[in-house]
Amino acid sequence: MVNKNRVNRTVDIAVIGGGIAGLWTLARLHKLGYQAVLFEADQLGCVQSGASQGIIHGGTKYALTGKLTHSSQSIQQMPQRWKDCLDGRGEIDLRQAKKLSEHQYLWSNKSLAAKITGFFASKVMTSRMQHLQEKNYVTPFNQADFSGELYQLDEPVLDIQSVINTLREQFSDFIFQGDVKDISEEPIDNNELSESCCYHIAFSEKNINIIAGTVILTAGAGNEKLLSCLNFTQPAMQRRPLLMPMLKANESILPKMYAHCLGASALPKMTITTHHLSSNQTVWYLGGEIAEKGVGRTIEEQVMRAKEELQCLMPWMDFSQCQWSALAIDRAEAKMSDGSRPVEPAVFRKNQVITAWPVKLAMAPIMVDKIINELEALNIKKHSQTLLFDAEDLQSMLRAQTSPMPWEKVQLWIS
Repeated sequence: MVNKNRVNRTVDIAVIGGGIAGLWTLARLHKLGYQAVLFEADQLGCVQSGASQGIIHGGTKYALTGKLTHSSQSIQQMPQRWKDCLDGRGEIDLRQAKKLSEHQYLWSNKSLAAKITGFFASKVMTSRMQHLQEKNYVTPFNQADFSGELYQLDEPVLDIQSVINTLREQFSDFIFQGDVKDISEEPIDNNELSESCCYHIAFSEKNINIIAGTVILTAGAGNEKLLSCLNFTQPAMQRRPLLMPMLKANESILPKMYAHCLGASALPKMTITTHHLSSNQTVWYLGGEIAEKGVGRTIEEQVMRAKEELQCLMPWMDFSQCQWSALAIDRAEAKMSDGSRPVEPAVFRKNQVITAWPVKLAMAPIMVDKIINELEALNIKKHSQTLLFDAEDLQSMLRAQTSPMPWEKVQLWIS
């Protein structure tokens, strides 16, 4: 139960969960004039957001079988929406965020390329895909031993830590570290709120309650615990695990690479992104089929499989001096009856609690569109003045910090 003897502070909207989903929500709400505060139990982006590869794709990699799937159609506009934000013309301001690459690349062997070249040349894809001539191949494909086809995809890859930092700095007065231990719904007894009920939010080891007119849950896997606090049995959540291999070496051995290796299915055989680790070291972070099928293996087994797969896909490269590891991560999302991945962000409302999962990093703007639609249906009053915490409160409510990236937290690398 919530301890009502604690100090109470009132906000219109409490956003719980500090990944990209929660931060994007907070930024949009403030731009629209809502009074909102965000709480993160640990560090910003410490789970799914930080573990993402930073790829802002428009569904192209879901169309690798030669047709546009529903998944690809639902996110076609996402790269442009993100680019507008990065250029300062969008719904939120991401001008200080860093791009790792302006482009992604797709590569394939000759036999598979023959099946999909016609599709990539269609009107649907010509504005987003360019088949490169051999003279324009980029590293590490500009080698005589590479015998496949290479395509350039006009969709960016972002430094996710810089995206999180950009939003944290803009809204630092409204972002706090606080592990929610209980939420309870109460009849309204505060004339500052226009809703028929409110929610008392209590935190572990914090002598403060937040009284919120509306609660938005964007905590990924943490949504399950928060819904349980409210005694909500719906919406239900599912987890789809990954085991993401990574390898590090001197940048002369692992050049910058942001590419998908095409397979026979809609899922790339491997998706490789490159990240900075130290002054002269880089990390290759591996997603796609290798991460999906690696679930159930030990880290050592997954490392061995990744070594074999990379040597097969890129036989002209020498990985003998690399060190290896792997990250286990659960993708949390709304439960599907068949356990499949949802094709669109899921947003649910019960009373004045909104629960949301974006499905993919790139889909965060769609998720927030849906959240705003739910808020508009609630007809929440927008306060003209923000109710700030006083100095005493700030001593107990810490500012949430940004999480290190997964490869910065690895304790043991395998040779």
